[in-house]
Amino acid sequence: MHKICELYKLFHECLKIFPKTERFTLGQKIENTILEILELILSASYQSKYGKSETLIRGSDKNDLLKYLIRLAHDTKSINIKKYLLVEEKVLEIGRMLGGWIKSN
Repeated sequence: MHKICELYKLFHECLKIFPKTERFTLGQKIENTILEILELILSASYQSKYGKSETLIRGSDKNDLLKYLIRLAHDTKSINIKKYLLVEEKVLEIGRMLGGWIKSN
């Protein structure tokens, strides 16, 4: 939970410097995807072992989508390389944590 909140705060700062043409399309989609991952992680933390795996897999899928969206933001020059590397590092870390949580269930 803590890592996804850190990611949201970091991306929120990036969104302020997004080009106006991308802020309400790609930027909003990235922000919504981060919030969906947060929602799935929170939901999984309260579920029994049976339902938890499915929710975590959905969260992992959303995290994979987020990786591509962040890469797309960099490719379209909506985010600079420094911010891209910081955000991508957090996304990869969250992916590893989700993968470990899935394997432990």
